[in-house]
Amino acid sequence: MPPPPHQKPENVLKRAHELIGVNQASAALTLLHEHIISKRSRNVPIASLEPVMLLLVELSVEQKKGKLAKDALYQYKNIAQNTNVATIELVLKKFIELAAEKVTVAQAKADEVQSSIEATTSNIDDLEASETPESILLATVSGEQSRDRTDRAIVTPWLKFLWEAYRTVLDILRNNARLEILYQSTAMQAFDFCLKYTRKTEFRRLCELLRNHVQTAAKYSAQMHAINLNDPDTLQRHLETRFQQLNVAVELELWQEAFRSVEDIHTLLSLSKRPAKNVMMANYYEKLTRIFLVGENYLFHAAAWARYYNLLRQSAALIASGHSKKADNPACSDADLQRAATFVILSALSIPVISTSRSRGAMVDFDEARKNKNSRLTHLLGMAQAPTRAGLFRDALSKSLLRRAQPQIRDLYNILEVDFHPLSICQKISPILAEIGADAEMQKYILPLQQVILTRLFQQLSQVYETVDLEFVESLAQFPEPFQVTRGTIEKFIMNGNKKGDLAIRMDHATGVLSFDADVFSSAKAVHAGSSAGSAESETGSVQRLQSTPSQIVRSQLTRLAEALYTTCRYIDPSFNEARIKARDEALARAKAGAEKEHQEVLARKEIIQKRKDKASEAQAQKEKENARKKLLQEQALQQAEAARLAEEQKLREAKRLANEREQIKRKEVEALLKDMKLEELKGEDIETLDSNKIRMIKLQQLEREKNSVSEKLRITGKRLDHLERAFRKEEAKKLPEDYAKQRERDLAAYERTKAQTLKEAELKHKADVELKHRLTRLMPFYESFRSDLHERRRDEFEKRRRDAEREMEKQINARRKEAREKKIREKREREERERQLREAEERAAREKEEERKRLEARREELQRLKEEKEKEREKLREIAARQQQREEEAMARRKAEKEKLAATPSAYRPPAAAERTEAVAPPRITLAGNRPSWREREAAKAAGETAAPAPAAAAEPVAERPRVVAPPAERTEAAAPPRLPLAGNRPSWREREAAKAASGGSTPAPVSERSAPPLRAAAPRPAVERIGSGRVENDKDVPPAEPLKASGAPGKYVPKWRREGA
Repeated sequence: MPPPPHQKPENVLKRAHELIGVNQASAALTLLHEHIISKRSRNVPIASLEPVMLLLVELSVEQKKGKLAKDALYQYKNIAQNTNVATIELVLKKFIELAAEKVTVAQAKADEVQSSIEATTSNIDDLEASETPESILLATVSGEQSRDRTDRAIVTPWLKFLWEAYRTVLDILRNNARLEILYQSTAMQAFDFCLKYTRKTEFRRLCELLRNHVQTAAKYSAQMHAINLNDPDTLQRHLETRFQQLNVAVELELWQEAFRSVEDIHTLLSLSKRPAKNVMMANYYEKLTRIFLVGENYLFHAAAWARYYNLLRQSAALIASGHSKKADNPACSDADLQRAATFVILSALSIPVISTSRSRGAMVDFDEARKNKNSRLTHLLGMAQAPTRAGLFRDALSKSLLRRAQPQIRDLYNILEVDFHPLSICQKISPILAEIGADAEMQKYILPLQQVILTRLFQQLSQVYETVDLEFVESLAQFPEPFQVTRGTIEKFIMNGNKKGDLAIRMDHATGVLSFDADVFSSAKAVHAGSSAGSAESETGSVQRLQSTPSQIVRSQLTRLAEALYTTCRYIDPSFNEARIKARDEALARAKAGAEKEHQEVLARKEIIQKRKDKASEAQAQKEKENARKKLLQEQALQQAEAARLAEEQKLREAKRLANEREQIKRKEVEALLKDMKLEELKGEDIETLDSNKIRMIKLQQLEREKNSVSEKLRITGKRLDHLERAFRKEEAKKLPEDYAKQRERDLAAYERTKAQTLKEAELKHKADVELKHRLTRLMPFYESFRSDLHERRRDEFEKRRRDAEREMEKQINARRKEAREKKIREKREREERERQLREAEERAAREKEEERKRLEARREELQRLKEEKEKEREKLREIAARQQQREEEAMARRKAEKEKLAATPSAYRPPAAAERTEAVAPPRITLAGNRPSWREREAAKAAGETAAPAPAAAAEPVAERPRVVAPPAERTEAAAPPRLPLAGNRPSWREREAAKAASGGSTPAPVSERSAPPLRAAAPRPAVERIGSGRVENDKDVPPAEPLKASGAPGKYVPKWRREGA
């Protein structure tokens, strides 16, 4: 779609006035806005475009269209900033003036509405009757007065519009040197707006906006027409704006914002090459005093007062000498100087000697964060080093501030810093505190002064007393009402001082006694009566001392000894003085002798310095030349970069133009759709976010609302008509009989007249019809002959068409029949195919179901078979366990019988092979001390003694003498052999049989019982290996099932865990 043709500004302005004349101001504003933002308007002369812009601004203010005005103002600034800056200032001033006028009008309207409400309320006779449920509910919910609600409804929208206007203008004018004056004036107006209407939130945003603008100006200072902060005039204007910002922040009591403003001013002052005016700096220091006082930073508060007083003194000297104008300096009369001196002394006295800040100790004051903060505050005051309490007093005394201060402040200084009167300090200060409390400006110093007074009280008491009663201290710390301190306050002060390390006081609550620390090795800070105490006071305090404390005496004894020895040497040893005098004379002689040489060295050094200056100037010239060359290259590079930037901007503008054209096309499509759907009232809204679905939804909602509205109107109208009709009928029923009689008479008369007229007309018509019949009768033969001829001519054509129609109908009938037959056949085939597929699916499902059933059946059978097999295995294992138990019992019985039989045999006839075999099977034994028998040997002898009862010595003798008897080789071999496992049936092995044969002499074989007797072992023998069905256990099949397997108790018998658990 091609863009609309561009119109001249004069035609657009004329068309806008026409639209305004027919009450279409919104359409006029849209027309002007589209003309301003059009790209073709860039080439239009500014003189013809300015009236259009003024009218647009006026309409946008009237209709509260701030966004349209902002877009148009940005576009107008881009058009006119390179040709005519004055027109931009004119339009922006007009915009601000109109918005301010609207706020004034809204304020007046709100006052009028409020006055009318108050007048209405005052004229009401019955106040209870005037309370409606709506008013009661509104008062309960809002909780505000009617004045606040009126302002919110009438004034607040225009205040918001005016604030947006200020922001818009400041954004448009930022970082443009040619519009700098208007920018600063607009910022001043915005500050006045915030102060007049107490808009604290908007003031914070305005300050942040101005800071961002300054940062942007410093970042893009290389751009064309950018603000140069190195220019003195520009910097001076920025300083004036920041000072106004500081004043407004203090008036609004926004102390954090005021401190940020002070930092901004200090930053700009550091950039300025010319000094600021004294009147501005006086305002700067005065605002700093208020900020520090609110922040309870009394040290820097006093330092700010000192700087303020110094500035007043300088201004008075400059005015007196005539070197400066009176307008550039603050008021510095004698009264002003006296007031400033009074506050300097009073603020310095109010600096707490003991810090009241919440910290973990005095050393926290030296951490990095606090040092950084103090450094920042020191720089804000323009001081070389951080102030101290003693330094401020020293500076004040050197400038004779006490003579300028008020008498009561002088007396207060003497009481606190000069005199020593611990028992009457509070009594003397009470009248002065009463005078200070009567002054509104000085009343703020009462609380810190009380802290200082208490500090001096305890410091002076510590020099006089070692212990003091707390009630006595409370009686001394008496202040005038309403500044009296309680006992809890005094105790809290003492604890804080002890925690900070500034006081060394012990408190006994049981006896109510305070004990001052007199330890000679205590902290120097704690016992030092005038120490800094985590505060601003220096090491050399100003408290008068009666005597030195023990700790001070201990610490200074070496110094005093050195001074005494030095004085003694001067008076006792003459050579000491002679050596000093001789050294001084030699130094003077050396100075005289080297004066000429030193003079020559000075001259030579002067020449060297001159040569170095010449070289430095040449190097500087060379450097400047090199810098000029680099600057030229840099400018060329900047030009190339600017050309590339312009090309890139051209590309971006082209892309933006295409995007705008696409948006316009889309917008026009949406507008056309709105027009088709008869939703023209939505054109004034932001239709960029609308699409077809949203438009249809809006149309449906509108139709629904219209339908509901029409239904409601019809219901109300019908109800009203029903009531009206009922009333009409009630009144009509009274007059119906009379009306009926009159109507009957009128109807009869009308009937008679109509009847007579009808009869007359019928008679005339009958006569005319008879005459017409007689005339037409003569034409009937000709008509009949013509009709018969016409029927004959058209009969053949009719028959032919009828036959053709019958054939065509027969053909259509046959085609329809054929199509119906084919359709039936096709439907039959499809039905059969569906039935076949359904049948196959059913069969497949039945097969799958049968297969699943068979699988489940097979699974159950398999599980049953496995269960039976496991049951058989368990049964078999139980039988095996029973037979094993039986065999173990039989073996244990045989073993017991053999032991009894062996024990019944005399020890002299016992086969020696048994003992030897026992020794051979037993583990190797370590010979004990004294060849004593081991525990196992003693136990074996004890068991043998129970049966045969041999003598203990005889029983132990073989064991004791065993290591000395040389065993045969077979015995040694058998003893060295590893332990053997018992054979089945507990029969002796071949080696045991051979050993028994050799022991018996080789002729008489051992009895069967002896051969079969098992050898003695230290532990019970292991059971025989289980051999099921081997025939060695008789009738093993007839063994009855035994009980569940239990532990036999035999050593070495291992039973698996699953068997133990099963048992």
